[in-house]
Amino acid sequence: MKRKGMLQRSLDGIETVGNKLPHPVTLFAILALLVVILSAIVSSFGISVEHPGNKGEFVEVKNLLNTEGIQYIFTSITENFIGFAPLGIVLVTMLGIGIAESTGLISALLRGFVLFIPKRLITAGLVFAGVMSSVASDAGYVVLPPLGAVIFAGLGRHPLAGLAAAFAGVSGGFSANLIITSLDPLLAGMTIDAAKIIDPAYAETMNVAMNYYFIIVSVFLLTFVGAWVTDRIVEPRLGAYNGVYREKLEGLKAIEKKGLIWSVISFVVAIIIILLFVLPPNAPLRGENGAIIQSPFMDALVPIIALLFFVPGLVYGKVTKEIRNDKDVADKLAKTMGTMGMFIVLAFTAGQFVAFFAESNMGLVVGVYGANFLESIHLTGIPLLITFILVSATINLFIGSASAKWAMMAPIFVPIMMQLGYSPEVTQMAYRISDSSTNIITPLMTYFALIIAFAQKYDKKMGIGTLISVMIPYSVFFLVSWTILLVVWILFGIDLGPGSPIYYP
Repeated sequence: MKRKGMLQRSLDGIETVGNKLPHPVTLFAILALLVVILSAIVSSFGISVEHPGNKGEFVEVKNLLNTEGIQYIFTSITENFIGFAPLGIVLVTMLGIGIAESTGLISALLRGFVLFIPKRLITAGLVFAGVMSSVASDAGYVVLPPLGAVIFAGLGRHPLAGLAAAFAGVSGGFSANLIITSLDPLLAGMTIDAAKIIDPAYAETMNVAMNYYFIIVSVFLLTFVGAWVTDRIVEPRLGAYNGVYREKLEGLKAIEKKGLIWSVISFVVAIIIILLFVLPPNAPLRGENGAIIQSPFMDALVPIIALLFFVPGLVYGKVTKEIRNDKDVADKLAKTMGTMGMFIVLAFTAGQFVAFFAESNMGLVVGVYGANFLESIHLTGIPLLITFILVSATINLFIGSASAKWAMMAPIFVPIMMQLGYSPEVTQMAYRISDSSTNIITPLMTYFALIIAFAQKYDKKMGIGTLISVMIPYSVFFLVSWTILLVVWILFGIDLGPGSPIYYP
């Protein structure tokens, strides 16, 4: 037997240790309980930090075991569950996807896709689609990983490798795109506010597209790296798939081709109708002053995506006789929701953990201490940027929200970097690299539980350890290659976006 290399042995070790952890449902419940206990212990020491966004305001760890904390726990459980960010997004999106899947539309599209696209490009195509999915906010997490698994299974490849490739693109590539996404104005607003601390005049010159040139190039870098990691590291390690589930990709029948034609027509009609609500100057889904990026349209992407699956799926089902009346539609929707049972249970315990962690302020304290460490080591130049990326990546393992972390870190690090000669635009891009690269290996990422639920369709024993061990190569190679790209960009002094220089004057 060929001896495994150090990397493979390390990943096997991570998988073994990780899979000794309890079931994800149980684990999140334990973590929630642990947060409550730690909040009482840490708060007894009187540890506090100055809130980075509000000078003079100090934040302490809240004791969740005192009278006020216990009241919060019992009165917030329902709200924590309902307010768990992925819950509504997933269920609404799955209503649309469920019709498209149960009528056979998705299967027919996939079969058509793999019959025409060169097989050697499928992996790269999956990663690319994942990276680009950030234009639809978080919907890519729901749509692409299960599709990637089905495509790979249909080709006789390991479905978990397809799921991993898509997940790496969606989550690891969240800060890259060929167009501006909702993340750009979200982070840019915080960066501009932080820049005003040092130079209000400079802040006035900044814009939401401050990283645009760089994120365009990043799309192609991550697509190449993600495909390479899938084909050279992840899939060889997973080996041959011997599970009982295997999607057969057969040629399209005449009725299926007819259904596809009419579903495409209905999709185009739906797109045109949606565009009529967006493109005209006074369209109802435009924002203030005719804005599109920050507008009701961006807020409505989840139901729009669900609609764009539902309409073609319904038309396809009518043409192929999979749907004959409204009862068939209701039955298929109910069946889809039935498959989401495990995710709903996961959402309940995960929602409690995330809410307790935020309420206790422990995430904020951990983040501030990490930020203070970076400030105290007195590094300059590129070593400082690299250290900042590593510290931000570590903090990301504890605080999943990109906006929450940046709201905490921007007021500290943007001014520091400006005083050291780096523009706020560079600091923001360094943060985006670190945040995206480690999204795929932290169970605190809100969609991590969903990916496990998808993976368990192919491997009933799939646990947190297995998923992390599969995704670590993507995280490491994304972080390293993306950081190298930024360093090269800086050395050549190329603007990161329109009017966005590398160096602060």
